[in-house]
Amino acid sequence: MSDFTHFDSEGNARMVTVSEKDITRRTATAAGRVLLNKNTFELIKNSGIKKGDVLTVAQIAGIMGAKRTPDLIPMCHPVIIDGADLRLWLNEEDISVEIEATITCTGRTGVEMEAITACSVAAITVYDMCKSVQRDIVLSDIRLLSKSGGVHGDYKRE
Repeated sequence: MSDFTHFDSEGNARMVTVSEKDITRRTATAAGRVLLNKNTFELIKNSGIKKGDVLTVAQIAGIMGAKRTPDLIPMCHPVIIDGADLRLWLNEEDISVEIEATITCTGRTGVEMEAITACSVAAITVYDMCKSVQRDIVLSDIRLLSKSGGVHGDYKRE
């Protein structure tokens, strides 16, 4: 079990200690998409969803989700987020809402989970706002695109 940093010597889950890590600038970008039918897509596009501006509400929800990540993911450390840039846009070709979140911090641990959570919460919010007109909405392709900073180095999805 010594190779698994999230387990103690008896095999119990634990939150890793990051106090020995260097404080560095860390950035993570994640993405996701929400697949819709043509009717729902057009309603979003033409401000026809009764709950309001879907993309703006989902953007705010995603930022709020990033800030609450350690409340949702048990072994995530609370980090002070320096910035959260969440973009949502309509993709006509795929009839979808595309989501991209970039989270930054200066700290001892990364913000990959915050970026992924931001995309997830934004996607769930799109579903919530549109479920009265479409129940078979698909939340998909939530993934880490890139990260920088920290001992494991940079990562960029091919």
